[in-house]
Amino acid sequence: MGAGALSTNYENEKAIFEGGKGWKGMRAGVGLHMEQTQKLVMTPELRQAIVILQLSTLELADYIQQELEANPILELREEEHLVAEDREEADDFDFDWAEYFADGSDLGYVSAPRDNKDEVRQANYPAAEGESLHDYLLLQLKLAVRNSTELTIGSFLIGNIDQNGYLTLSLKEAAECLRVHPGEVWRVLEIIHRFDPPGVGARDLVECLLLQLRQYRDVPAGTENIIRHFLPDVAEGRLAKIARRLGLSLSQVQAAVDFIRRLDPKPGRTFGSHPEVRYIIPDAIVERVGGEYVVLINDVAAPRLRINPHYQALLHQDACDPRTRKFIEDRLNAAAWIIRSVEQRRLTLYKVISCIVEEQREFMEKGIKYLKPLTMRQVADRLGLHESTVSRATANKYVQTPQGLFELKFFFASGVGKRDGSAAAESIKKMIGEAVAREDPSSPLTDQQLTDILRQQGIRISRRTVAKYRDEAGIPAAGKRRRYD
Repeated sequence: MGAGALSTNYENEKAIFEGGKGWKGMRAGVGLHMEQTQKLVMTPELRQAIVILQLSTLELADYIQQELEANPILELREEEHLVAEDREEADDFDFDWAEYFADGSDLGYVSAPRDNKDEVRQANYPAAEGESLHDYLLLQLKLAVRNSTELTIGSFLIGNIDQNGYLTLSLKEAAECLRVHPGEVWRVLEIIHRFDPPGVGARDLVECLLLQLRQYRDVPAGTENIIRHFLPDVAEGRLAKIARRLGLSLSQVQAAVDFIRRLDPKPGRTFGSHPEVRYIIPDAIVERVGGEYVVLINDVAAPRLRINPHYQALLHQDACDPRTRKFIEDRLNAAAWIIRSVEQRRLTLYKVISCIVEEQREFMEKGIKYLKPLTMRQVADRLGLHESTVSRATANKYVQTPQGLFELKFFFASGVGKRDGSAAAESIKKMIGEAVAREDPSSPLTDQQLTDILRQQGIRISRRTVAKYRDEAGIPAAGKRRRYD
């Protein structure tokens, strides 16, 4: 329903009790009222446009491929024929559908040039890659065991090693499942403990680290003892306590702790469970041209679309029967909506990223330290869009900037007050990290000292907020950063 929908409401004229004191009787009645209201109906086409807006580049490419297979009237728009075919379509197609594309020729955004396809493809960033840990262990097992029984036991144990390299069941459970003596299981597990990566097949962290010690000849004094009995104290930075308990100097304990931290607590994590490579493809690229930043929409993964001209021509033929005409018109309608939705997605994405670039110019030039606080509502207000539209447009989208590849959501950050404006949370974390990197390891900066440093730079921030940002940046507290070299 569009504007002007009528609704009729029936309601009581008065409340049952009036005046709030005593009962004054009841005046029952029915009134007929007419109201004119405006309602936005969620049509299938509008729902489709919303879905397309929030798709990532890879998801959009898959979506377009599905539509190309389902709708014969929709086809890819070859770049080299764009100008010539646009002119032909304008001359030959006087159907009402032309209105769908009336404003599509100049949407105000710049597309990534097609002759730079290779450069754009090189901007793909692998997110996950690896080979199967189980296959790697089974290969070693076949070379290490002596008989089929050991192979069966070893294969079963390897099948119960998780992605971090830990055995997930006890020897007793394994023996019961295999109907063998626990001693046989232990002998095969000992074989697996000698496999690469070191520490694989361990049942807990302590065993994992101790297994890794086997490959070293020179180990700092007290290392094995610390692994067996003092890992919680290592985590909390209580090195003085460890030194007293083991009769070692603080420098000796520090050397042992440094050695332990070079070991791998998750030896299986370098192996992925899936061999395929996943890529993050930027939806847009920001480049500096002269003194200005230009936003290039990446059209490589999501190519442009058009209406097949042969089907358009059929509509003008007198021999086209009503049934065929109806089929073509329905498909034209569907294709036109898809093209409009994809183009609108491009335009919205271009506008949002351009607004972000304008607001975050210092970030583009100097890095994360200069990131400013920015909210979706601010961008929406500047562009005359609804906040939910900005949210959908930035969902699962990435942009390649002079400072690296970032998810669009990254630029929407809270901040704190500053003498000359405000500073984003990410820039505060960067400042904290830089201050910690310069500190004296034997006397690390406390949260209060970090707060004082930031305040000297004109940032109005509390100690509690500093502690929160430090923790989010993965920086331990001062007590855990202290070294005793």
